[in-house]
Amino acid sequence: MISTSRILPRIVPASSSITATRQFSFFWKMLGLYKPPASAVERPVYNWDESPHESIRETAALIRAKALCPVTKKPVNYVCPISGIPTHHSREAWEQDKEYHEQKKYEKLKMANLYEHDLRSGRHFTEFVYPKEQERDFLVSLGDWDSYFYTRDFPPMNDEYNLAVATKVMTYPITVAALLYKYTPFLLEPKGPMTVEGAKSMAALHYTLYPPYVAKSSSSSVAMDDDSEIIYRERPVRLFIIGASTESLLPPKVWKQMGYLFPNIKFEVHLVGPLANYDFKTNKFTKIESTDGRPLVERYDPQITLHKHTQYWEDIFAMGDLYPFDPYLDCFFLFQPGFSSVDSIHWEKTVATLLETKCPIFITGHSEKDSAENYRWVNEKFEEDLDVLLKEGENPFACTKYEIVLSDPTNTLQLNKRIFGIRGKRYYVDV
Repeated sequence: MISTSRILPRIVPASSSITATRQFSFFWKMLGLYKPPASAVERPVYNWDESPHESIRETAALIRAKALCPVTKKPVNYVCPISGIPTHHSREAWEQDKEYHEQKKYEKLKMANLYEHDLRSGRHFTEFVYPKEQERDFLVSLGDWDSYFYTRDFPPMNDEYNLAVATKVMTYPITVAALLYKYTPFLLEPKGPMTVEGAKSMAALHYTLYPPYVAKSSSSSVAMDDDSEIIYRERPVRLFIIGASTESLLPPKVWKQMGYLFPNIKFEVHLVGPLANYDFKTNKFTKIESTDGRPLVERYDPQITLHKHTQYWEDIFAMGDLYPFDPYLDCFFLFQPGFSSVDSIHWEKTVATLLETKCPIFITGHSEKDSAENYRWVNEKFEEDLDVLLKEGENPFACTKYEIVLSDPTNTLQLNKRIFGIRGKRYYVDV
């Protein structure tokens, strides 16, 4: 089990002072006149058994209940004095774990400890003062997190804590955006991981996302505050998030940050799976009670709409309500699915139906081992039925926050760390 804490810090509105600062921050950064404040005093590293936060003390108890010592294979009962997290059965086992000390795993665990306490610190999270429309004179760079935050004029990320909080929320929509963006960081091979088949699939999506001409009609325009207009294409681009869980916690305004990169396109974000609907009033995932199988639709603005389906994908696919699927308009994303887990048979049915659509499918993993296992599983099960679009490799928009694996606390992971892409095989006939 992964300790992907469902704590999302309170997203605060931009105050007038912060907004005024933001209006000039981009130009100050361009001129090299902006200097971030000095680093804060080093933060205390709490022993998780003695943490001031009950939820962290409960997590420590879960580790003791679930994890086995990597040296003795006995229950974890000793707290690492460097990281503050229960990791081994005893001090002797901790000292004997050569891999743990040679690879300095305790350093990442220490950061994971600090990140969890920072999330619960109650500080003012300026990371969620989001910029609005991108000015036409400035191009957004999606090379990595730094270039994205810089060119989108986010408030400065002064330290790793700011970056960890911001990327934990933004990793899903910006990973999607980076794949769809015309200046994507995923370059064509041999310089990058994108295959020729991948370039073909992305060219189809780019034809929709960057149309050569968009006709203006009174039924598809939205008035802006500055008396200008954004003209939306009538048919939205559909983004299917299969097996959604943590993604369901994101408010629509986070998905809107992706929308700002494609100002003339409507998006339907379809969250699919039993954990696709999170009720913030009860703090629980709830099933949508609908006799006809229709999703819960949450409309943020004329551009962004969330569709929440709490059935399994293969059941939705069998209904046929979402037909037809179009490679020019539809794209699928599976974030850390864990194909070879106990749900392997279920995932086999899901992937088979996704390949039938002939639309791009992108799959992430939370570690090199996890992503490599997903890639191996897919190729073993469907080697004759798929084309590789994106070779397995690093995702530049992975979450920078380290997470704890409750059943294996000596190791950490990062959400969306690795990524690859596939599509149902197309057969070409010579004429």
